[in-house]
Amino acid sequence: MSQPTLTTLLIANRGEIACRIMRTARAMGLTTVAVHSSIDREARHVREADLRVDLGGAKASDSYLDIAKLIDAARRSGAQAIHPGYGFLSENPQFAHAVADAGLLLIGPPASAIEAMGSKSAAKALMAAAGVPLVPGYHGEAQDLPTFQQAADAIGYPLLLKASSGGGGKGMKVVEHPGQLAEALASAQREAQSAFGDSRMLLEKYLLQPRHVEIQVFADQHGHCLYLHERDCSIQRRHQKVVEEAPAPGLSPALRQAMGEAAVRAARAIGYVGAGTVEFLLDARGEFFFMEMNTRLQVEHPVTEAITGLDLVAWQIDVARGEALPIGQDAVPLHGHAIEVRLYAEDPQQDFLPSTGTLAVYREPAPGEGRRVDTGVEQGDVVSPFYDPMLGKLIAWGEDREQARQRLLAMLEQTAVGGVKTNLRFLQRILAHPAFAAAELDTGFIPRHAAQLLPPAEPLSSAFWHAAAMVWLHWRGTMHRADDAQSPWAEARGLRLGLPARSVLSLRSQGERQVVCLEHDPHDRLAQIDWLRQPLTELHGDTLYMEWQGEVHAVQLDDPARAAAHEAHGAGGLSAPMNGSIVRILVEVGQTVEAGTALVVLEAMKMEHSIRAPEAGTVSALLCEEGSMVSEGAVLVALAAQ
Repeated sequence: MSQPTLTTLLIANRGEIACRIMRTARAMGLTTVAVHSSIDREARHVREADLRVDLGGAKASDSYLDIAKLIDAARRSGAQAIHPGYGFLSENPQFAHAVADAGLLLIGPPASAIEAMGSKSAAKALMAAAGVPLVPGYHGEAQDLPTFQQAADAIGYPLLLKASSGGGGKGMKVVEHPGQLAEALASAQREAQSAFGDSRMLLEKYLLQPRHVEIQVFADQHGHCLYLHERDCSIQRRHQKVVEEAPAPGLSPALRQAMGEAAVRAARAIGYVGAGTVEFLLDARGEFFFMEMNTRLQVEHPVTEAITGLDLVAWQIDVARGEALPIGQDAVPLHGHAIEVRLYAEDPQQDFLPSTGTLAVYREPAPGEGRRVDTGVEQGDVVSPFYDPMLGKLIAWGEDREQARQRLLAMLEQTAVGGVKTNLRFLQRILAHPAFAAAELDTGFIPRHAAQLLPPAEPLSSAFWHAAAMVWLHWRGTMHRADDAQSPWAEARGLRLGLPARSVLSLRSQGERQVVCLEHDPHDRLAQIDWLRQPLTELHGDTLYMEWQGEVHAVQLDDPARAAAHEAHGAGGLSAPMNGSIVRILVEVGQTVEAGTALVVLEAMKMEHSIRAPEAGTVSALLCEEGSMVSEGAVLVALAAQ
């Protein structure tokens, strides 16, 4: 089979996956083309590309999801092929058809395979015919509430609602009892429509304490198909993976082979070509059930690359050009163990709400043996509300699982992020937990160990405030008399004749305020105090970023008058926890509500978040409109207490 000419590759994606694809493409001698939205003009994937094309728009629907704009971008840049990465249009059959109709090469499976697996309902019917075991559920075409209620009663609770065309936890809800079904179905349908343009849902029995084990498959255009071992992705929050590892701990060789061969049967059943992932639920009895097939490269592909030594993106490009797979099943390597964690801009203390803002501080771990970082951001970049909040992935390889775990813990300790909330400490707690070290894994890991993984936030210690005050004194003195380091005014000691030198600072950080009084030793120098021993201290504008006990805290000089005015303005109001758009307003002015009543539905980063009444009261004002964009902290609803 002749290979299509390929010199220029367009990457129809953003973030860390776009950067990762560019590295491989450039190593293969290809020119890379980045596309970007109006707010991504200076994003890292754009800066690293050889060529760039502006798609315009801010929302994904106006940029990365606009098929016509992407095809036009390929023509304008002279690209012969498009790599969709993962997410966005990577599993959209209409995009695959459009690429083919334009005479371009898609680095991915044929449209027919995407169509076959694009609907989870249709996919399950195909898998049943191929002899792949299925979880009991409803996968029909009827999408009305009575049909789902009837199916739910027949299957039994608890249940899992899933978007038929979805992935990544979008449009997925757990339903514990019949009273939750109607609201969960409506919310899941809205999320699915927003994220995938398709609101169809399916229903499955929610298995208790299952493991999420997936098989990496690869097929070429010559009829060869093999599996590249398995990955355990059981540790999840909001049904989205947080930690992945390969190979899956505790599987017998017979079970590994059975799952791998089932995955290959699934791929062959739809005439698959390229990289794909067949996902299974594995219960405690060793029985596995088909869940779905992702017809694309997965976020967690680096752990498979780490244990096999293969470049899956290079394989994708070669297979798309018609080359045969270079090895057979018996020759697939397996060396050591690898673990990956996903670093997200989110707040674990607030039910993992996405966090937006500027990365005022961003420090990655040092390179080293068995270490890998895949990221699409740099210090100074902006995390917007329009896209997924993942900042990057940290991957560690070791001769065995424990060595990989220890290496990854060390990498996390060397990572620092300031300006947005992250799950960094949460990831450290997972890896350090005795149950994780013992490979006691299932999808209920996080809620079962929530007390240790998500402890209540503790007030900042007096030692923290003391150190922060010392650093502020130094920076303030430097700013005031940077031209004369020998000047007594540069030291900011708070000179008092006949009394000890004293400085009083009012500081705020993480919603806390503290007045710190420092008395200075006249024989001491600020260059010798504790702040010098802090791992990281940086000043950006009026905010000091200081690393303390593994976290970066933003500290500002407090203005009590301004703080009082701000608190008075927000009194009785319910504010937006992040930047986003108002999807629905569920109440009216004058309406009486109970504690926990959903008032407003906010969408950010493709997920819906309900703003609920903290106590019973009466809605006195609505300060937002459906469809409007709101900023973090904006008051949305005024609630008068009863």
